[in-house]
Amino acid sequence: MENPVDHTVDLGLVNYVKHPENPNYVVFRLADEERANAFEEELTSGKIWYEKGDEIKRSRKFVLFGVHKNDFNKVQQINYMVEARFKKPFIPFPIFRWALILFSVSVVVLAVLGYCEAQRKLESYESLIKGAVDQK
Repeated sequence: MENPVDHTVDLGLVNYVKHPENPNYVVFRLADEERANAFEEELTSGKIWYEKGDEIKRSRKFVLFGVHKNDFNKVQQINYMVEARFKKPFIPFPIFRWALILFSVSVVVLAVLGYCEAQRKLESYESLIKGAVDQK
């Protein structure tokens, strides 16, 4: 199976790209210094060889890590772990989160109840029509 990096188009959806000069390497870029330090610690503890550098792009400093393409799957797992560690909740306030969950559940319950009621009405209409046809 081919490495997924070979088919990645850089749309900014992932934080890695092919190395611009050497196709055997993948460059991971991290904009946060804390994430970069955690990423580096994980690479070191996993005994994965890497090169480190930095780049300033659009007044933002990125820390770059170059790893060999053969280590991509291991490094991608490390990348996911580091991103999960620093991830913020989508809805930061618990009361809004629970309100959204309760609202969503109530909409689904109402939809199911409406469906069941509609089926019951259809059955009663069908029995009325059948009775009217039988009387003729």
